[in-house]
Amino acid sequence: MKRIRVLVFVLGACFVSVAWSQQPARNCSPFWAEFHKDNMERRNPCEKVLNVNNVGNLSLKWSYKTGNYVDSSPAVVNGVVYVGSLDKKVYALKASTGAKLWSYTTGWVVDSSPAVANGAVYVGSGDYNVYALNASTGTMLWSYPTGGLVDSSPAVANGVVFVGSSDGKVYGLDASTGALLWSYTTGDWVYSSPAVANGVVYVGSYDYNVYALNASTGTMLWSYPTGNSVYSSPAVANGVVFVGSLDGKVYALNASTGALLWSHTIGRGVDSSPAVANGAVYVGSLDGKVYALNAKTGAKMWSYTTIGSYSVLSSVAVANGVVYVGGGSMYWGVVYALNAKTGAKLWSYITGGDVGSSPAVSNGVVYVGSEDNKVYAFGLKKGRK
Repeated sequence: MKRIRVLVFVLGACFVSVAWSQQPARNCSPFWAEFHKDNMERRNPCEKVLNVNNVGNLSLKWSYKTGNYVDSSPAVVNGVVYVGSLDKKVYALKASTGAKLWSYTTGWVVDSSPAVANGAVYVGSGDYNVYALNASTGTMLWSYPTGGLVDSSPAVANGVVFVGSSDGKVYGLDASTGALLWSYTTGDWVYSSPAVANGVVYVGSYDYNVYALNASTGTMLWSYPTGNSVYSSPAVANGVVFVGSLDGKVYALNASTGALLWSHTIGRGVDSSPAVANGAVYVGSLDGKVYALNAKTGAKMWSYTTIGSYSVLSSVAVANGVVYVGGGSMYWGVVYALNAKTGAKLWSYITGGDVGSSPAVSNGVVYVGSEDNKVYAFGLKKGRK
């Protein structure tokens, strides 16, 4: 999920030994229901159609043009694609054709990525509100006013919506009613999207810290100071929290204690959110590269330099041995498919604007937004396997 700077301008210890091979799927679902897919790891272990041997045959299935940039990352559930746009709207598109099913207009830009759970779509808006919309009709179920921009993407767990706001708070809201259950105040804006695992909410803040909060009460369990703002959203796997910082480092922290396990310094700041799969941490950087780091040690396994070496703000998605990520510039963008083991480019597609949106991969189709105002769907042509 891209942290768009235009919003800012407009408003003024001991490592636990674990097996690092890709873990078996938990409640395996082919859907990509929220920004944090599959236990906050941004991977789809259920993807069986696309793989390293056929992803090079991807072609455009459809595109849908909105009224402004699409930096929001799509959610895909039950044959419907849900995504936000800077035209202030949340869209529901038919996954097979791109036809619009409904749209809902908020009070300002929607950079937040939707989360879909129990028949509702949860999303934030630049109008300071968190919304719950009926997934079938787009009718508003409830809204909750925060004290700032909601660029953060909601995570939904155990009947609670967790989300950050530029008012510096992390919120826990009742998913059915929108009632406030708790809030926790950090030292500055929260653009990072919460990750929820084992009863704990992990989130970054503009105040340079990564926080672990009790999911039931919002009480802080620990915090870890990085060297700069944390826009990146944490990924949680095997008892470890992986997160990037604008200080140019990727961190691995003990999920229980916050103790530093390792950090790896890359070329420039890390705005992108990590994905964890295959014993590796995959992440984009403001130096224009995509990195694969050893999840246990932090050692670099490979890096891929995007075209033009422009900042990679898109967050990586991983499915069936393939890494998907966006890149580009103000005038054009590229969607990439890379070999997860080697970093070799397997496929790419040029769009008309930077791809800060993060891909979603579901049932053999890759969905992503672009700053050419479009939502794209890529799949294999009939007869290609």
